[in-house]
Amino acid sequence: MSRPGADDGEGPAGASALREMRIGVIGAGYVGLVQAGGLVRLGHEVRLGEWDEARLDALRAGRVPIYEPGLAALISEGRATGRLSFHASNREAVNGASVVFIALPTPSDDRGTVDTSTLDRAIADVAPSLSAGSVLVIKSTVPVGTVRRISQMPAVAERDVGVVSNPEFLREGSAVEDFLNPDRIVIGSTDPHTAEVLASGVYRDLPGERVLVDPASAEMIKYAANAYLATRVSFVNSIANLCEEVGADAAAVLRGVGRDHRIGSYYLAPGPGYGGSCLPKDTRALSGMAERHGYDFRLLRAVMEVNEDQRRRIVGKVADAVGGNLSGATVGLWGLAFKAGTDDVRESPAADLALRLTAAGAAVRAYDPRASLSMPGMELSPDPLAAADGADVLLVATEWPQFRQVDPVAVKAVMRGSVVVDARNLLDAAAVRAAGLSYRGVGTGRS
Repeated sequence: MSRPGADDGEGPAGASALREMRIGVIGAGYVGLVQAGGLVRLGHEVRLGEWDEARLDALRAGRVPIYEPGLAALISEGRATGRLSFHASNREAVNGASVVFIALPTPSDDRGTVDTSTLDRAIADVAPSLSAGSVLVIKSTVPVGTVRRISQMPAVAERDVGVVSNPEFLREGSAVEDFLNPDRIVIGSTDPHTAEVLASGVYRDLPGERVLVDPASAEMIKYAANAYLATRVSFVNSIANLCEEVGADAAAVLRGVGRDHRIGSYYLAPGPGYGGSCLPKDTRALSGMAERHGYDFRLLRAVMEVNEDQRRRIVGKVADAVGGNLSGATVGLWGLAFKAGTDDVRESPAADLALRLTAAGAAVRAYDPRASLSMPGMELSPDPLAAADGADVLLVATEWPQFRQVDPVAVKAVMRGSVVVDARNLLDAAAVRAAGLSYRGVGTGRS
């Protein structure tokens, strides 16, 4: 099998001959845009294909349609150097490319069935335009066996195209930093030359261990990592809830747990449960995969049940603050994004809480520094104090650091009620109480 740079005599996969490569990226979403911008920073020429005309027009006009710290600078740099171009035709984007990345959504339904139809259509579209001996890289999170299936597509196989799994591990809010400074780069391929094209060519100047495995293992690594993170979140929330019942301080307990070098402090913050574009769908998908293969993944089912229970528990705290009945109550909501540092509301715990509150009859006044969302029973406010104005209870649902800067005395002055439910344990509880408000966090007592 011929691969770019495999026989130029300059070491594995001819790394020096791959200093500058023409690369195609299909999909201008979170992953695709960061991938494209990051590859340009590494010195490659990148042609980005996108079907959404509005998104394409924005990019061509120099506007990045999503909020991600550092991403606008990467895209601007690419446009300024002429190494980044945008294409409505995916075939045009892959024309002459030695490596093509597929970064398209693969949602999962409630039973964990992954929908790869968008990815499959895109590959069928570009396959006839792929260069002979090129490398097709699957960045999307896909079911185990997808790389093998795509490799067997006639249009791919007849062009001697190598198909690789290269899952992404980008955290929204720090995705650019994660791309440029990865802790590992997972490459799943059955062909050593193909793997080296990525390991020593495409990603030549990036740090991080190269984890070279077979495609099925690479596909499973992404699911396993996200399912484990979801498990930590659900476990921590369960511990925090138990701390409330027994009178312990969850922050102190988890600080002590996190000092164990075998555990570490990451993902040990109580809150309203995991959310976002990856953990929920990937956890469902792994559970569904287990079920279809006859394995009873009881632990993962419990993780998802705990996550659902945590949302109900937070709503219960808000209801309790107004006497148990939310009908007719006004709730100030700080946060809509699923986490700070992003405008993404996909499967956001904050957005889900807003939906549950309005379904229970509450009127919600919401503010988020970046995210926006429309739903019946909720109005958007221009700032945090406006969201708290006239509220019977204030709910902190996203951990934006800006919320810590809001004067609790000013909050007390505009609220109708006096209870703050801090679902992120973000605020200074002592300062909130000193202002005459009652503070209720997660894993803490009442006051």
